[in-house]
Amino acid sequence: MDIKKNDDIQLHIDNMTSEGSAVGHYGGIAVFVRGAVTGDDIIAHIIKTSKRYAIGIVKDIITKSPCRIKSDCAVSAKCGGCSFRNMTYAEELRFKKSRVEDAVKRIGHLDTPVREVIGADKTDGYRNKAQYPVAICDGELIAGFYAYKSHRIIPCDNCKLQPPEFADCLEAFAKWVEAADVTSYDEKSGRGLLRHIYLRKTSTGEIMACAVTNGSDLPMSEVLIDNLKRISGVKSICQNVNTANSNVILGDETAVLWGSKTVTDVLCGKKFEISPNSFYQVNHDQCEKLYAKAAECAGLTGSETLVDIYCGAGTIGLTMADSAKQIFGIEIVPQAVENARRNAEINGITNAEYICGDAQHGALELEKRGIKADVVVLDPPRKGCSPDLLDTVCRMQPRRIVYVSCDTATLARDLEILDGKGYIAQEVTPVDMFPRTPHVESVALLLNKVLSFEC
Repeated sequence: MDIKKNDDIQLHIDNMTSEGSAVGHYGGIAVFVRGAVTGDDIIAHIIKTSKRYAIGIVKDIITKSPCRIKSDCAVSAKCGGCSFRNMTYAEELRFKKSRVEDAVKRIGHLDTPVREVIGADKTDGYRNKAQYPVAICDGELIAGFYAYKSHRIIPCDNCKLQPPEFADCLEAFAKWVEAADVTSYDEKSGRGLLRHIYLRKTSTGEIMACAVTNGSDLPMSEVLIDNLKRISGVKSICQNVNTANSNVILGDETAVLWGSKTVTDVLCGKKFEISPNSFYQVNHDQCEKLYAKAAECAGLTGSETLVDIYCGAGTIGLTMADSAKQIFGIEIVPQAVENARRNAEINGITNAEYICGDAQHGALELEKRGIKADVVVLDPPRKGCSPDLLDTVCRMQPRRIVYVSCDTATLARDLEILDGKGYIAQEVTPVDMFPRTPHVESVALLLNKVLSFEC
């Protein structure tokens, strides 16, 4: 059955995609629709077709799904963030578990049990970081988030996922933009000053505000500083310079305009100093649950050497340091390594050492030094681990590998590779780090089939 552009078709929604789109099938062709919910019966207006799929928009809802709720955000249907704000949280967790199960079986070809999702107690106001793309029109600052699969900014200065102080910070930036006649960066021409507004708030209440600019000039910076430092909690005001013609938000150069170069968080009873370039989990409360699960999987007794690869500011390893004999962290970002060393120092941790380099380089250095890992923690970016890195890790012959993943597809791929090298995945536990969005974090435990012991 052919589907043509501008057709209106009746469609039953039977699932969701990893990007948060609803999917139904019409004449054997998958039809993807933003804004629908599993169980909806809708009239879909087709806006794009191909031989294998079609894309539609919701024209009318014939029968509402039992899982459908009314969104409490005026821009959620336009913004590319909260795809699940019109869905019950119970259904969101069910979907996220099924997504991990599907990846493990279909991509990893494994029968590893997937545990229940560790859900969040708080689904709003949980993000401790925001990176707002900006546009400036007639002296007025427009800050928000990109629409789905576009660079069109949807204005949003009071996102429900962010702490309320972020709206105050955006207002401070807006007043500076107007006073200093600031221009916004244009991707096509490469001209214009302000690229992003980058905000962080820690569990201690400290706020970092950072202007990401296309060049080092910052007109009337004293106005911006004065506006921001009046906001309760603001401890650090920075400028990050990024002149690259790319989608990367932060550049390598950061200058402190006022206050401290870091902000401090308390996580799992440890203090952490965080700089603008440091990777740090955006959901504090769920991060504590994630790290507790990772520690459970690590099974440390006090006599083990733990190697923390992609360690960032050292958070995972340092939260386990009291239960380990020795911690080695590997991280490519120099500023993050500096933070990790400082974090070990301020927590009085003396059994942690850090190597600055990519994951493969650091792992090889430890191998050359003859260091045998009892437990390896892997916390890679979305692309997962390279085959060479996995080879090096397996040559270390750890008893356990704890794999923390932000992408279920690359996790499943790497679990299959490790399975072929003698590391058997015992369980995968999803953790909902990003409620109301399609993303899900997972913790996998792998045991060396030769050296394995009870978890």
